[in-house]
Amino acid sequence: MSFTLPDLPYAKDALAPLMSQETLEYHYAKHHATYVAKLNDLVADTPYADMSLEAIISDASGPLFNNAAQVWNHSFFWQCLSPQGGGEPAQELADVIEENWASVDAFKTEFTQQAINNFGSGWTWLALNAAGELVIVNTANADTPIAHEGLKPLLTVDVWEHAYYIDHRNARPAYLDAFWQLVNWDFVLTNLTGE
Repeated sequence: MSFTLPDLPYAKDALAPLMSQETLEYHYAKHHATYVAKLNDLVADTPYADMSLEAIISDASGPLFNNAAQVWNHSFFWQCLSPQGGGEPAQELADVIEENWASVDAFKTEFTQQAINNFGSGWTWLALNAAGELVIVNTANADTPIAHEGLKPLLTVDVWEHAYYIDHRNARPAYLDAFWQLVNWDFVLTNLTGE
């Protein structure tokens, strides 16, 4: 079995001007594609060749973990964005968010601050913990909630510099502003409810 680069759920220019086609050309077609290619090289002729991406992530370490997790993280991230995104979440999702934060705006403010202050390269996630609570989690480098028991990812933003440097240079806050205008709340709700 070999891993393939999943199709984007939209055209490479569909998120412009908030996320440019040039960014997608580099982030998706080069960075994400390179993780897929390296993963295939690493699993070739090993017992991992017949394992799912999630099984590799739960078992592997070092370069194998890093590439497998980055393939999974990026595939998830693209689903978190939509040309029709932004705005407000459906009431069902808003109600759950408001059980954990004073308001959707309060959640977005905290998530944004966590993402801005996530040191170095990594990811910021909204996840469901084992107690059924929504939590904001920062991970470094390729780390991912699915590698940690009791965390179910619902939403993520990539805060590696390659995610925003073309469009925003070093201004991570400007990238987060654009992210909220693209966020796919329907995908978040589906992850929460399983429907």
